[in-house]
Amino acid sequence: MKAQKLERIQFMNVTAEKAWDFFSSPMNLAEITPPWLDFRVMSEVPEKMYEGMMVQYKVHPLAGLPIWWVTEITHVNEPYFFVDEQRKGPYRLWHHEHHFKEQDGGVLMTDIVHYILPLSAISQPFIGWYVARKLDAIFDYRANMLKHLFL
Repeated sequence: MKAQKLERIQFMNVTAEKAWDFFSSPMNLAEITPPWLDFRVMSEVPEKMYEGMMVQYKVHPLAGLPIWWVTEITHVNEPYFFVDEQRKGPYRLWHHEHHFKEQDGGVLMTDIVHYILPLSAISQPFIGWYVARKLDAIFDYRANMLKHLFL
């Protein structure tokens, strides 16, 4: 199966320290996730992430059906980037890089997501377009929320 790639770049009018403080707290993810996912952090997490940290979530992406999702923070280089990888969840592979670069008095944030669906080569084309649209909607929502949070 070929991995799919989603890349998003967004400028935020915020200091690097403030951007890092927001994104390094797993509890803030719910604030920038669309309500229709009914996203919930289910594990106890510290205020700031660290390499090796495991986080359990519950999401409801399809018709309100709950899915458990466990991610591990695999790399942290404060305040420049971190990586989360799925350990259990709806994808065969989920690798999400978050990059932060100071630029023009703010922060340029780049998200790079590689993912593989848990489907056969025959069924992937039929559901792949749906998942890609949903992921675009999630990242569009997130971009809009970040614009409002960091005015």
